[in-house]
Amino acid sequence: MTAADETGCDTPPWGQVTPDAARRLLVAAVEAFAERGYHATTTRDIAGRAGMSPAALYIHYKTKEELLHRISRIGHDKALAILREASRAPGTPAERLAGAVRSFVGWHAAQHTTARVVQYELDALGEPARAEIVALRRRTDGVVRDLIEEGVRTGEFDVEDVPGTTVAVLSLCIDVARWFNVAGRRTPDQVGALYADLVLRMVGHRAP
Repeated sequence: MTAADETGCDTPPWGQVTPDAARRLLVAAVEAFAERGYHATTTRDIAGRAGMSPAALYIHYKTKEELLHRISRIGHDKALAILREASRAPGTPAERLAGAVRSFVGWHAAQHTTARVVQYELDALGEPARAEIVALRRRTDGVVRDLIEEGVRTGEFDVEDVPGTTVAVLSLCIDVARWFNVAGRRTPDQVGALYADLVLRMVGHRAP
């Protein structure tokens, strides 16, 4: 699945990008960065994938880094929104943590080309763009940490190191973007359900 294919998924990440030419360039950049890496990709590569001239790219984006920043911001905003929505749903901490993991993992599987760029090209950004994305990551961490802490307080979870467990949970979920294959035997929803069960085991969930 390419980034262009991903725009047909239930949670398209680029729907907010206008005009159409700017969106096409963003999708082309995602595909190029995912395939070749940020540093090995040129603006000519991106423009060519979008069916445009290199000069046309600069009408919409001043630099290659601006493209990466826009991709990273949209992707991290989406990831944070997914977790927040699940964390605010009715239910016990265990139910909400499981729901958050299912949604978060499902998105990283369904949008795996995009997610690889969003999650693994952060170091290519300069300041202050990198600081902005790091701040978003901290908010994402905070949603999961708060759920785990709540479960510990209610006695549902048995966790000695909440910060460390938070990092482990998020790392497990995000890494799906590295290996997920649409030709594999599990769908994004099935992977999400599997990981929700694994995470509840990680936090020592005690069923009532």
